[in-house]
Amino acid sequence: MKIITLPDELNLNSSLSISVYDYESTKEISKQQILLNKNTFSFLQEGTKEVFFDNSSCSIDNSQFLLMKSGHCLMTEKLSNVKEKYKSILFFFSNEAVLKFIRKFELNQTNTEVHYSTYSFKYDAFIKGFANSILDISKLSKSIQKNILDAKFEEIMLYLIEFKGVDFLYSLINNSDNQSQKFIQTIESNQLNKLSVKELSFLSNMSVSTFKREFEKHFHKSPSKWFQEKRLEHSAFLLKNNSKRPSDIFEEIGYENLSNFIQAFKVKFGVTPKQYQSS
Repeated sequence: MKIITLPDELNLNSSLSISVYDYESTKEISKQQILLNKNTFSFLQEGTKEVFFDNSSCSIDNSQFLLMKSGHCLMTEKLSNVKEKYKSILFFFSNEAVLKFIRKFELNQTNTEVHYSTYSFKYDAFIKGFANSILDISKLSKSIQKNILDAKFEEIMLYLIEFKGVDFLYSLINNSDNQSQKFIQTIESNQLNKLSVKELSFLSNMSVSTFKREFEKHFHKSPSKWFQEKRLEHSAFLLKNNSKRPSDIFEEIGYENLSNFIQAFKVKFGVTPKQYQSS
């Protein structure tokens, strides 16, 4: 599968640290490999969007919008049922813009050690107005756009930190030097997401062979064996705590049919799912 590099492939003015693109499509994509060279707001207008990053994932409809850190991600876009299209206003901005904003407004980080690569937010009247306003700006001449977009970037960030705090800002510029810790976090964050080894390798920015080697070094099992065990453990939790039937959950945890799930469950736990649920 071809890797899409954004915003590079959208023919935007590369000299701008902040830019806007009105994206519209009538074609769905599923787990497309995306390399974001800039941080990105996706102000979703039509359809649904799902993204997987190294340490977090989000699924939204058009009542929400996304903030995504630059880096590798898998992206799914589905068309709206009503208009049969997907539409999103993309607002790209560099790490330099974030650092400049933090310095200008003298923002101090809280003591959180949790950094995510994507955040979802609910629309309100202000954000809807903001998204429409940047779309209008994108139609102006390139010479006028720069200063106005700089001001609009400050506007959206000042608004969001008022309600959400500053941690999401620091997540955007956080670059962990501990590659082993980052790798483990990528695996553990996606253990129930039914991603393939190839997709996980991409999120980890590794070749498939390097990924498998690193995986066995850290987890002492093959990826298929480790993920199967984690999903079976999750199924046991669902059976006990959510009172779900085996037929309700086998697909959710990655099995194509019920009999394969029952057989695998029995091998791991020594009893069938129904026996486990009633014990």
